Amino acid sequence: MRVTMLLDNIAADGRLAAEHGLSLHIETGKHRILFDAGQSDAFARNAEALGIDLAAVDIAFVSHGHYDHTGGLSRFLELNERAPVYVHREAFGRHIHKDGRNIGMPAELAGNPRLILTDGPLRIDDELSLGSFNEEARPFPSHGEGLLMLRDGQPVQDEFRHEQYLSIREAGSGRHVVISGCSHKGVLNILGWTEPDVLIGGFHFMGLDPQGAGREELERAAQELAKHKAVCWTCHCTGKKPFDWLKERLGERLHYLAGGMSIEV
Repeated sequence: MRVTMLLDNIAADGRLAAEHGLSLHIETGKHRILFDAGQSDAFARNAEALGIDLAAVDIAFVSHGHYDHTGGLSRFLELNERAPVYVHREAFGRHIHKDGRNIGMPAELAGNPRLILTDGPLRIDDELSLGSFNEEARPFPSHGEGLLMLRDGQPVQDEFRHEQYLSIREAGSGRHVVISGCSHKGVLNILGWTEPDVLIGGFHFMGLDPQGAGREELERAAQELAKHKAVCWTCHCTGKKPFDWLKERLGERLHYLAGGMSIEV
């Protein structure tokens, strides 16, 4: 399985654009997958620079209903005429920042016939499945501070019922890889629910200061991450300082996947 970061906050390749967003291209034995599409068409321009043909993608997934993961979807649908796009049905809710900004999906995507709305666990084939784990307990902290949704016209804390995770199991190696967008339900919770060999995605630790109030939570996160077998490739919303701090403690169990990088898992 080959995973290429088409778009991240950081570009490892000087030819590529970087923006606050996430987009991955994944090649498995059976599929060519797009997972998220950043906030603009930058992911598509980066794919072209990397020699990746988005028209050849046969299936696509949206991790959750925020602009920095869905803003480029319209461009993808222009470039690719066949791939279904799996998105949780609650992703089209009204998502706002605490400062009042709209941070939701582009409204024009609603009702697009290429979008397949999901709700709960879904097995797609013997390689791919989706889970949102909305009924599971969350013993560890979730991270969505300041990220709200409108309910009955009133802003309330987003519970991220619209966030879903892609599980990939390849027949040859038997390895279990889980792809997450921002892990808003808590990366430690996700690891507990899925127990993958490899986890790829953001941790949403960017608001945690390892030299300040966030140190205690990061200490606990490092201890708990070390208990799992998973090797983690993180990105996007983890934050440089939290990543550097965790990397010192976890060594080869934790890596950063920047824009333009490809890994074999």
